[in-house]
Amino acid sequence: MKKTIVYVRKMDCPSEIKMIEGLFEGDDGVKQMNFNLGDRQITFFHKTDESHILGKLKDVGLEGKQLETREVSENEVVVEDSQIEAKTLKILLGINFTMFLVEIVIGIFAESAGLLADGLDMLADSFVYGMSLYATGKSLSMKNKAATFSGGTQIFLALFILFEAVRRFFVGSEPVSILMMSISLMALFANVSCLGLIHKHREGGIHMQASWIFSANDVLANTGVIIAGAFVYFTGSNIPDLVIGIVIAIIVLRGGFSILKLAKAKA
Repeated sequence: MKKTIVYVRKMDCPSEIKMIEGLFEGDDGVKQMNFNLGDRQITFFHKTDESHILGKLKDVGLEGKQLETREVSENEVVVEDSQIEAKTLKILLGINFTMFLVEIVIGIFAESAGLLADGLDMLADSFVYGMSLYATGKSLSMKNKAATFSGGTQIFLALFILFEAVRRFFVGSEPVSILMMSISLMALFANVSCLGLIHKHREGGIHMQASWIFSANDVLANTGVIIAGAFVYFTGSNIPDLVIGIVIAIIVLRGGFSILKLAKAKA
């Protein structure tokens, strides 16, 4: 078994990835492919000659440049990336579910729509990481199903967040600004750590791309809650808290649709 890294200059969007996946589908000589869209590189695990791979790419106008080839064991093929991904996702799942519990409990106590929204966003992320963990090392079809489920869950929770924030406009609330800012600062630190962990996997399978999108959205949401908490502190109004709750709902909603779009592109 060989591992070959190929640079493909024209591979700059998911449509090329979809084309290449279709090109090698059913090719017994190619065991596995890992894509790095940012560096425009494909890692092939294969039994066939490298010229076979380069020839097929050239036939569809995606001429590749062979960067590296080396012999690997059969076990390395599936385990090499999958074990690393699984370990990363377990850590992300633990961080997000812990922060979900913290933000929900404190959000209820602090009467903060922003913290509750961010907490439910963390719950959505926990679903994402759990489904991504389930999909790691499995077929492309299973990864697409995991991403579709994750995107659907994100959309459902976003609509619930939106409903709760709007409801509080009418029933009223008195958010505790200090708790809003302190807990959101803690969540921001947690999510920046998540981004650092998943950064090198962001151009991998669709399930890992979904995880990257969610983590990036969380950083924006945490920053928004901190800013809203400051406005609540200085103005004494609950409006900034409600506004950030709605903004988070929109961010979560967009993230969900982005995941569904990616899953459809790779279907």
